[in-house]
Amino acid sequence: MIKTKIILIFLLATGISFSQSIYKFLELDLSPRAASLAGSFVANNDDPNVIFYNPAGINLIEDKQISFSFLKHLIDINAAALVFSKEYENIGKFTASIKYINYGDFTKADPSGLKTGHFSASDLALGIGYANKLDYNFYYGINFKFIYSGIENYSSTGAAFDLGLHYEIPDKLWNFGFSILNLGSQIKSYANIKEDLPLDIRLGFSKQLERVPIRFYWSFNNLNEKQNSFFSRFSQITFGSEIKLGQSFKLRIGYDSEKRKELKIGTTAGLAGFNLGFGFNVSSYIIDYAYSSMGSIGSLHRFGISTKL
Repeated sequence: MIKTKIILIFLLATGISFSQSIYKFLELDLSPRAASLAGSFVANNDDPNVIFYNPAGINLIEDKQISFSFLKHLIDINAAALVFSKEYENIGKFTASIKYINYGDFTKADPSGLKTGHFSASDLALGIGYANKLDYNFYYGINFKFIYSGIENYSSTGAAFDLGLHYEIPDKLWNFGFSILNLGSQIKSYANIKEDLPLDIRLGFSKQLERVPIRFYWSFNNLNEKQNSFFSRFSQITFGSEIKLGQSFKLRIGYDSEKRKELKIGTTAGLAGFNLGFGFNVSSYIIDYAYSSMGSIGSLHRFGISTKL
């Protein structure tokens, strides 16, 4: 059990692909709605959690909204997010957000193996976002994040920006999004060795069908990563669909090509990369749930609640 937990934290800290960057928790999909769509949320425009994917998407959110998400990770690793959005007339849209993950408790021991107590590890990101209109049906957004990471008595801090653009074609029900996520650096590093943040450039779209209650999402991720050719940069794909069943229930499914490839063991990957979820209305509240498979490693469960204020 202890060895399994250490491996999981190593994967979260360094990334499954072993890329040399820190604060990998920033890439976690905490919103159950976004997660059930495999994180293909860069072109969303009706959910405050879009601030984690494209800050320009908050421009079309109506009224004041607040959303809370909880992720039950493997073993005793848990994470949560809280987002609040509000419009100030003639100024623009603003958001405040918190993203937090706790890795649980660990046994502390000296070099001889004598147990001396316990310690914990956690990561935190606080964000302030702003968005406004750039031109007709064209919007921009920016999100500033302060990042803290701690393990036992050691800590690291950083600062980053998310930049985004959003374009909509209302009469055709198309939305397009482009974002640059985690653009920044460490302020204080572990062991005096500075590492890069998990920079992620995304491009995607969403399409609501006109006569069928289905909305499709598509996202090209990590376009900044070096590849053998230009078109290979578009190989990391996530996509999903949201199906409205009645007035208060939505079914969602998503697929992540990169996670399926990374989590493949031998010749099989099981259901790795597949995500399933649903959302339903209860009075003025929206309740969401998502299930994500990590193949033979296990599965993740996310719960969320949001409402207009």
